[in-house]
Amino acid sequence: MALLTRLRSPAPRPLEGVRARNAIIDIGSNSVRLVVYNGPPRLPSVLFNEKVLAGLGGSLSRTGSIDLKAMSMAATALARFAWLTREMEVPDVRTVATAAVRDASNGSELIALAAAEGLEVEILPGEAEAVGAGYGVLSAFPEADGIVGDLGGGSLELVRVRAGRVWERTSFPLGVLRIAAIRDKGKDALERHVAQVLKTSGWTGQGKGLPFYLVGGSWRGLTQLDMHLTRYPLPIVNGYAMSAARIRALANMLTTMPRQDLKAVPKLSSGRIPMLGDAAALLSTVLSGLGCDRTVTSSFGLREGLLYQSLDPVAQREDPLLAAARAEGRRLSRFEEHGDLLDQWIAPLFTDEAPDLARLRHVACLLGDVGWDANPDFRAERGVEIALHGQWVAIDPAGRAMVAQALHTAFGGGSDVPEVLGTLAPPAALETARRWGLAMRLGQRLSGGVAGPLDRTRLARSSETIQLGYAPADAALYGEAVEKRHKTLAAAFGLKAAAGC
Repeated sequence: MALLTRLRSPAPRPLEGVRARNAIIDIGSNSVRLVVYNGPPRLPSVLFNEKVLAGLGGSLSRTGSIDLKAMSMAATALARFAWLTREMEVPDVRTVATAAVRDASNGSELIALAAAEGLEVEILPGEAEAVGAGYGVLSAFPEADGIVGDLGGGSLELVRVRAGRVWERTSFPLGVLRIAAIRDKGKDALERHVAQVLKTSGWTGQGKGLPFYLVGGSWRGLTQLDMHLTRYPLPIVNGYAMSAARIRALANMLTTMPRQDLKAVPKLSSGRIPMLGDAAALLSTVLSGLGCDRTVTSSFGLREGLLYQSLDPVAQREDPLLAAARAEGRRLSRFEEHGDLLDQWIAPLFTDEAPDLARLRHVACLLGDVGWDANPDFRAERGVEIALHGQWVAIDPAGRAMVAQALHTAFGGGSDVPEVLGTLAPPAALETARRWGLAMRLGQRLSGGVAGPLDRTRLARSSETIQLGYAPADAALYGEAVEKRHKTLAAAFGLKAAAGC
C-alpha cells in the first residue's frame, strides 16, 4: 500500500504573507503550458500544471511558419487554459510567447486566436527570455556561479550568472526542433555550426571550469534518462549533476538505444523521446565549446524567473529553502511559530556547527511538527517522505538526507537509518542529523508544541552534561517522558543528563 494511502493529511489552513493566486501561460516552440501558482511569494507552490506538446517550431526551419496542425493544437490548448483560469478565479494571468511565435511569419495568427480567448500575449525578445531563464535558476540556486543554458524548441539561451545577478546573455536559433536539420547536413555539421556561433558571439571558452545549468524539458529528459540508467535513488531532477564526459557518453548511447528502452524511463514524456538524441548531441557540443566540465539540472526556468523578477529586492534575498519550509510548517503544524522557536531552543547544543549545517537544522525544525496528524506508526516514514520528495530548492541530496534523518528520529524512528539515506549522505552527517532529531524530540515532548515552555526553559552543553534548565514554577514540566528523552539525547553526545533550576 502506498504511503499516502496510509496517512491522513491535516486540512491546510490559510497562510500569512501569501500572494494572490497567479498563473503563467507559456507559449513555447515545443510546448504550450499553463502553470497556476499560490503560496509564499519567494517560492510559490504549483497548484496546477498542464502542457500540450504542440510543436509550434517544428516547421520553422523548413517553411518559416507554424503549420496548421500545430496552430490548431496550440489554439485548442489556449482555449482550455483560458477557461481553466477563469474557473479557478485566477486574478493575475500572464501569457508569454517565445521563439516560435517571435520568428514565425504567421505568429500573429496565434496571437489573434489567444486574444479571442481573452489572453493578451506578450512576445518576449530573445534577451528577455534569456534574462528570465537566468533569474529562474537564481531563484532556485541563489549561489549559482556558472552559465545557464535554456533549450527550447526554437532557441537556445546562454546566460552568465553569478553573485545573484544575470550578466552576459545571448539567444541563438538552436532550439531542439532545429537541430535535426543541421545534423542532416553531414558528419560533424552540428559541431562546426555550434563552434562558429559561439566564436562569432564571443562565448567560446567562457565556461571553463564552471557548471552549466540545464533548463528546458528536453535536457530534463536527458537527466531522467541518466537517473534511470544509474538507478539513482532520489527521483528529483533539480540539482542533479552530470559530468561533461557523462553527457558525451549519453549522446553516444542515444544513437543506438532502442525506442522501447526510452519508453521504460519513468517520467520521460513520450513526446520528448524523438528529440532526446538531438538534445544530447547539442549539449555535448555546447559544453565542449564553452569549456564547462559539468552540468546541474534546474527545474526552474523562464516561468519561475518571471515570478522572481516581479518580487521586491527584500523578497528576492529571502532564502528559498527556509521560505518553503516555513510555509509548509505553518500549513501542516499545530502551532505556526513553533519551528523557529524549536531551532532557537536546541541551537546551544550545536554552537560549533558551520552555517550550512545550522541552516539545514533550521529547516528540520521548521518541519518538526508536520507529522503530528499521521498514524503514529508512520510518522517517521512521513518525515522521510517530506524531506526527500518535497518541492525544495537550494538543497543538495545529502542535505535532503540529513533533514530526513532528523525528522525520522524526531518522529519516533529511533536510531535507525533508513536505507536510502545511507546512499545520499555519509554516516557522520546522518549521525549529526540524528542528534538534531533527538533534541527536537525532547523539545516537542517538553513543550507540547506550544511556545511558553520553550521560552521559559533552556538547553546547555558542557564537557560532561546536557543541562536542561527551568524555573521552580515550571518544575512540573520535567516529567518521566521528558526525563527519558533528555537522557537519550545526552547519551547521543556521550554525556550525562542534568536538569534543575
